[in-house]
Formats: sequence, C-alpha cells, structure tokens
Amino acid sequence: MMFRHPRSPVGAGLPAMVVNDDAGAKPCGVLGFFASRLAPAVLCVVLGIPGLAQAFDLQQLSDQLAKPDVIHGNFIQEKHLRALPQPLTSKGTFVLAKKYGLLWLLKTPLQQDYRITTQGIARRDGNSWQMLPGKSAGAEQNRLFLAVLQGDSSGLQRDFELSLSGDAQNWKLTLLPRSMLLKQVFNQINIAGGELVHSIELLETQGDSTLLRMQDSTSAQPLSDAEQHDFAQ
Repeated sequence: MMFRHPRSPVGAGLPAMVVNDDAGAKPCGVLGFFASRLAPAVLCVVLGIPGLAQAFDLQQLSDQLAKPDVIHGNFIQEKHLRALPQPLTSKGTFVLAKKYGLLWLLKTPLQQDYRITTQGIARRDGNSWQMLPGKSAGAEQNRLFLAVLQGDSSGLQRDFELSLSGDAQNWKLTLLPRSMLLKQVFNQINIAGGELVHSIELLETQGDSTLLRMQDSTSAQPLSDAEQHDFAQ
C-alpha cells in the first residue's frame, strides 16, 4: 500500500480526511486513510487527572457533538509540506447535516462544491452532482469522516488510544495510533473544540501536517431549501 500526499493547491481543497482524487492522490493515501479511521469513538480513555472523568468524559463529549441536527460554518485548511516554505491553504464554507452528510463549499484557491455522504464524494457540475470515482476507501471512509463531526460513538478506540482533557466548553482529544500501519502514517491527531469541533490537526510521521479549522460555526440555522435540494439530488 502506498501513501502519497497531494502536491498542488487543489489538493488542499477537500477536507484533510477525505480522498482528493482531483489532486492525484492515491486511493489509499494519507487523507483517505485518515477518513477510514477517524470517528470520535468515546468509550473510555481519559487523562489521569483527579476528578476529570467525573467532570467531563468521553461519553459526554460524544453526546455533546451528536446533538446538533445542522451545523453551518466557515473553514480554513492548511497543508504544511516539508518541501514548501508556505502551506497550501484553502478556504470556504460547510454545512453538516446529521441526516444527510456534508456540503464542503470551496471558495479559494478555486471555487468548487463537494458533497460528502456515506455513499461517497460528489462534485457539483453545473446544476447537477457528479459522483467521483470510488477508487479509494468508499462509503465506510466517508461515513467515519462524518462521524468525527457528528459525535458517532463507534469505531475509533480499536485503532487509537484516546486522551481527553478540558471541559465541555474547551476540550482537546488526542489520538495516538495503535497499529503499526497507522504508526507509519501518523504520529498524533489532535481534535479540539467546545460545543462543536473547532479544529482537527494531523501530525504525520514524515514531517508534514494538516490543520483544519472550523470557524463561526452555528447550530441555530436549519437547512435552506437550496441545501435540502443539494442533499436530495
């Protein structure tokens, strides 16, 4: 199995956990592999600080992230490559809907809309959506990527050691890989947030890193008619 990183600005467009076929990434590249494993499963590894488990534990974090039906926000993704002096940066907006999936609306460095669901990744093409080739991880990867933002409580602890610190308004979840295969890709994954996820950081063994920041997120706004139409197509 080979792991290759996207080397163009387009490669910074999709979420760090999602395979970017447009950027020439291999089907089982680092981004796709992350998608296939990341879901904040929440069964029980808490930092050994007295009273922390009682104050705010992994089950409470999962319940908290699972509450919103719809989340709107902005994102900034920075891909730091050892060979480049400046990160590859992409910006845009997102819509996360518990029942449907994720709309990832890239604004810069180019404009392109993506829809990510358990069925795969689709790209907007005019007035319709075109499914991208499912060469990579398929539905399971995308389902687990969505799970990290939605608070799905399955699948993570078998692959990562979990450490939670902080409280409900300011927490950090650290993921350390268990398997040799994961250890070849990641040193550590950090997820931070409050009521919602604020950032996801991937620290890779080869020295590259990705930081995905969700900004101005709100769960107060329902899906618009246009967004419902996008998910329904």
